[in-house]
Amino acid sequence: MMKLIFAGTPEFAVVALDGLLDAGFDVALVLTQPDRPAGRGMGPRPSAVKRSALARGLRLLQPASLKDETVQQQLRAVGAQAMVVAAYGLLLPGAVLTIPARGCLNIHASLLPRWRGAAPIQRALLAGDRETGVTIMQMDAGLDTGAILMQEKIAIHDDDTAQTLHDRLARLGASCIVRALSGQPSPCAQDDAGATYAEKISKAEAMIDWSRSARDICRQIHAFNPVPGATTTLGAATLKIWRAQPAAPATGPPGMILSASARGIVVAAGDGAVSIAELQKAGGKRLTAAAFLAGAALAPGARLGT
Repeated sequence: MMKLIFAGTPEFAVVALDGLLDAGFDVALVLTQPDRPAGRGMGPRPSAVKRSALARGLRLLQPASLKDETVQQQLRAVGAQAMVVAAYGLLLPGAVLTIPARGCLNIHASLLPRWRGAAPIQRALLAGDRETGVTIMQMDAGLDTGAILMQEKIAIHDDDTAQTLHDRLARLGASCIVRALSGQPSPCAQDDAGATYAEKISKAEAMIDWSRSARDICRQIHAFNPVPGATTTLGAATLKIWRAQPAAPATGPPGMILSASARGIVVAAGDGAVSIAELQKAGGKRLTAAAFLAGAALAPGARLGT
């Protein structure tokens, strides 16, 4: 079976790695990013791919850069026919792209050329896209500009969050890369005229502006679930909003709580209203609207985001 190098870091990549191994591919080397400080103690935390590779007994490297000639020599020594890259997070220099006989294949969570870049899942949700998918791309020196080897589409549902969409795309990506490596798909150049850029998500984008439309606010809430979490305030308290849907139009200034019941906490928006189904106080647990209201009274007329 084909010998591979695999490069990836988060859970999205683990699903692809497992899929390749289960399909019988010989993953001779796994690359993942160095351990990063995380958690309250800020101790070094291994990536999801590192944990999976060690559990499977795979050879592992964690270089800080692939520009190092010693690292490149280690890659050449593997004799891999292809390198599979999935959310690795490090730049692949031109010298690395040409090491495997079949080059480097990237699993990208969008329908390229739409949403090139770091956050294609969140950007698709924020934009209100009705579909997305996975692209298997032959990597080149550009940012997600290489030739397309395979694409598969999936619908985006109204209740999808970044987490639910991530999980579906991860499974699809694993299936696509197995099929792409098992066959000889013909490369198709991307149409640069249709390219959009999926800029990395910033925490500043997570603050809810209640003067926006209910539809846009709900997209924001779902796009930032689970990271970084859409945020608002209630007086001096910070709240994270995890699930919501547009509600029937109602009268009130943006951010005003119009009603609060087990069915949802309805808040006026700039256009329409938002019914909050799940939320969280700072330092607390994620709660349904019913559970939240059992421990905290929210009277109609109170304002969020002021």
